[in-house]
This record gives sequence, C-alpha cells and structure tokens, in this order.
Amino acid sequence: MIGGRHFRDVSDNVWNPERRIEEMDRTGVAMQALSTVPVMFSYWAKPKDTLALCRILNDHIAEVVRANPGRFAGLGTIPLQDVDLAAQELTRCVRDLGLRGVEIGTHVDPNDHCHGPDCRNLDHPSLDVVWKTAQDLNAAIFVHPWDMMGKERMPKYWLPWLVGMPAESSLAICSMMFGGVFERFPKLRVAFAHGGGAFPFAIGRIEHAFHVRPDLVAIDNKTEPRKYLASDKAPARFYVDSLVHDADALKLLLKLFGADRVALGSDYPFPLGETEPGKLIDSIVDLSPKQKSRILSETAREFLALQ
Repeated sequence: MIGGRHFRDVSDNVWNPERRIEEMDRTGVAMQALSTVPVMFSYWAKPKDTLALCRILNDHIAEVVRANPGRFAGLGTIPLQDVDLAAQELTRCVRDLGLRGVEIGTHVDPNDHCHGPDCRNLDHPSLDVVWKTAQDLNAAIFVHPWDMMGKERMPKYWLPWLVGMPAESSLAICSMMFGGVFERFPKLRVAFAHGGGAFPFAIGRIEHAFHVRPDLVAIDNKTEPRKYLASDKAPARFYVDSLVHDADALKLLLKLFGADRVALGSDYPFPLGETEPGKLIDSIVDLSPKQKSRILSETAREFLALQ
C-alpha cells in the first residue's frame, strides 16, 4: 500500500531465498544478482533516515548471499540524496558486507517531484564523489528507473512503466554521457536496466543532434555519442541488460553494444520480467554458442567482478 492506495501484490519470492532458489532451479538459473526493489530507494526521505533503511536492506542482502554464496551475488542501495552518506554506505557495502556494488535510480529527486533545483540527473557534479568511490572500490553501478518522469500525465494503461520507464533509462545514459562522467571516471563500471530503455532506438537522433546543435548538446563533453558504443577497436563504454522482450530489439542491442556488454536480465519476480530467463537469447538461432554463453553468464560475471 501507498497511504491508503493499493500499489502492488507481492508474494514470498520477493524476499524468501529458499523460494527463489526453487524457482531458479526450475528455470535453469545458476546464480542471481539480488538488489533492492527501486520503490525502496527513498531518495525523498531525510538522508539519515534513508541511510538507516539502506543499512537494514543491505545487511539482509549480504546475509542471504553469505548463506548461499554459490547462488546469489548482492548489490546494495545507498542514500543518493546525500553524496557523502552514499559514499560511506557504498564503501561499507563492498568492504564490510562483500556486496559487488550498488543499484541506484535514474535521477535523484529528494522532493518526490523532479522539477525544482534539488532534482539532480546523473551528470550532476555532486555525484562525482559517488562515482570516484565506486571506481576506487572496483564496485559495479546498476542503474534502474524508479520515479518516472511525466507520470502525472499518464494515469492510464500502465504508461509510467511502458513509456516513462524507458525514457528514464535514456535520460540517465544521456546525462552520464553528455556530462562527461565516463571521461572523468574511465574505469567506472555502469549497467543500465531494460536494454538501456529508449536509448538504443534513439541513438541516431542523439548523434545527429550532437552534430547539428553542439551549442545545446556538446556543452560539457565533446566526445561523440557513438564512440561510447562498440566498435572494431573497443567495447562499449557501459553495459545494458537483455530484457527487451523482442528478438529484433535484442539484435540491435548486440549490434550497438556487442555481446561482451549485454548481460542477461530477468526483472524477476515482477510481471514485466522474463518468465524463463534466457529464453529470448536461446531463441536467436544466428547467435554462436560463444555469444550465447557470453550474454547468459560471462558478461554479468565480468560486470559484477565475479571472474
């Protein structure tokens, strides 16, 4: 419930590791990365209150991972509205709890409505403290949408999840890219959920805008957008997951990012997830066994530094 309004029904596979392992075995999943449900990020709360919640959530994930080290890897959550507390908890997650990194939202909105000066996209200079901490710790950053833009205009048809969520991921990618985050932190490992949302299908428009209106687009970073994607000389600069529910969309991801930057994503255990993780990947007949192995396992292991 949110206040007096019904939000979502959940079952015990949201929090019960034994139930999860049962379903993993049934669908052939050897290892799963655990992370906090994004509605629990709580960037809108007082920073110290969010930190207290983060510590509870992170301790629980770490406990589950310690009890099942061969089945789970863990990602923590941090109070991103206060970068110093966020860096502190990120450090605790990695050094003390053994988590592989953290999951964060696509923007930081302490007011629960991203319109004012306190709303920060992921290019905001204050977040450099978090990026530097993650890079120094060799910690993974997994970016997942949480509070969708324009939701007040999308009251029907589940549109915040169908339209707002893909837009949020594209917003996060473009913010980090145009803001020069990847230039300042060249060893930072970042992955974006849901195949990068709308970004892969807008790359032509984004690249064109970079060239025709550099006065509006290339104001903080002069690197062309396509240079962050896969080429013959280098892999893509960031990762995406495979959760796109469409074979042609997945083929486009592989063309743009390469198999070594596309990791299996399931969104388990929610309705927009893939019921049988990896089924879409297995269905693409022109993928080689090596490519399938990379997407199904090796890319995620590399991102999470589990090699």
